[in-house]
Amino acid sequence: MVAYSFKARFAPKIIDKTKAQTIRAHRLKRSRHARAGEELQLYTGMRTKQCKLIRKAECLSVETIRLDFAERHITIGDLEKPRIEVEKQAGLNTFARMDGFADWSDLCAFWEAEHGTLDRFDGVLIRWAP
Repeated sequence: MVAYSFKARFAPKIIDKTKAQTIRAHRLKRSRHARAGEELQLYTGMRTKQCKLIRKAECLSVETIRLDFAERHITIGDLEKPRIEVEKQAGLNTFARMDGFADWSDLCAFWEAEHGTLDRFDGVLIRWAP
């Protein structure tokens, strides 16, 4: 079982099952991300007195992801032979909505507020069963 914490703004979308994925940084060797088939525990406020379980879900997949903010491009899977490449505005907006945002601009604004100005982010995309 692996636990993930979310900002409170995402809880309603996780509950109503319109958000069934999260993007996370690679973890250190002492800690790992979930694996397909494992149970996920999705929380808000982990490690605080306000900690609350949003729901439990089964992990469907964990794949590498690259968000290229400068080029407006998403690569999912191996960078040399990606499984999915998203670069058109409609596709970027669809992806952003799947991650709990209104659109690509909302995702970019959130990312900048949380992580500062980045041209690119490499991490993992974790999807769970809605």
